[in-house]
Amino acid sequence: MSDPTTDPARNNTTTTTTTTKSGGNAGIAFIVGILVVVVAVLAYIVFGGDTGGTADTSGDVNVTIEGAGDAAQDAGQALEGAAEAVEGAAESATDGQ
Repeated sequence: MSDPTTDPARNNTTTTTTTTKSGGNAGIAFIVGILVVVVAVLAYIVFGGDTGGTADTSGDVNVTIEGAGDAAQDAGQALEGAAEAVEGAAESATDGQ
């Protein structure tokens, strides 16, 4: 009888099968694609959309405020006083040098 540990007719073989699934990220890629399109459309509407041709492009702006004559004059005088105070402070700061 032959010894089973030294029998040349007996071959030891091992087969390993690895199975991987692919395409699991297709749903995420689809959602990200939709979000990119939505953001692009919103950016176009906000930043580069057509104004409809109703905008006045003459560059002139006229503002009329009625009943504020005294307040506007007082504000102008206050601005003049502030400008003179700044000018005086600048002159006194440079006189010491």
